[in-house]
Amino acid sequence: MRRKEDRTNRILELLVKEKKLEVAEISGHLGVSQVTVRKDLDAMEAQGLITREHGFAVLSSTDDIKGRLAWHYEEKRKIACLAADLVKDGDTIMIESGSCCALLAKALTEIRKGVTIITNSAFIADYIRRESDFQIVLLGGIYQQDAQVMVGPMVRQCAENFWVDRFFIGVDGWSARTGFTNQDQMRAQAVRDMARQADQVIVLTESDKFTRHGTVPLNLKDRVSTVITDQSIGEEIRQGLYQLGIEVIISDAELS
Repeated sequence: MRRKEDRTNRILELLVKEKKLEVAEISGHLGVSQVTVRKDLDAMEAQGLITREHGFAVLSSTDDIKGRLAWHYEEKRKIACLAADLVKDGDTIMIESGSCCALLAKALTEIRKGVTIITNSAFIADYIRRESDFQIVLLGGIYQQDAQVMVGPMVRQCAENFWVDRFFIGVDGWSARTGFTNQDQMRAQAVRDMARQADQVIVLTESDKFTRHGTVPLNLKDRVSTVITDQSIGEEIRQGLYQLGIEVIISDAELS
């Protein structure tokens, strides 16, 4: 029988292609019982990866963060696991909103104890609230419903009460000219404000983000210490990051 992680990845691959599948169809593709499939789907729905509709599994909409978790899920999970290795029991860290960042928070609940997470993501706060002994500090601000994230001047005012070693962020793209980019001006400003309160800014992103760029520069070129990404990152991009003094950590294809 396939491992649960393998089944999850295969189900997501099928749903990315088909959008909607019956339990019996998934069972046939995976070669496992419908009971096993239903248990897997229950777990995936709890993680926000899919929704259930009258015997069907449906990929969550990419208009919100729950839907974005499913896209490139395996690459994001491996990136999150590498990032989790940088955190020790009892650490205080900042995490910005984003799908890789949400999976980092989830990975931390599985291997760490007593961590304090300072975040502007209401989604992350809710995502791990039943799974850990972590303290979660949710920064205040204007609530963006789709991303489930706080933005605006209050984020800066709240963040100024803290200083951390590591701040983990996601990005929407990269430009050799401007550095890392975002698509949303207010979210980008929240990232800048939080970055001022950290020794290190660590970017978690799939390699395909380096093939496009958002419209809003994050202006963090001199603040980013580390990028964690997958094996498909181009050598030219990697060397460009090295020249900027940015460490590049690449996920192992065999990481489980």
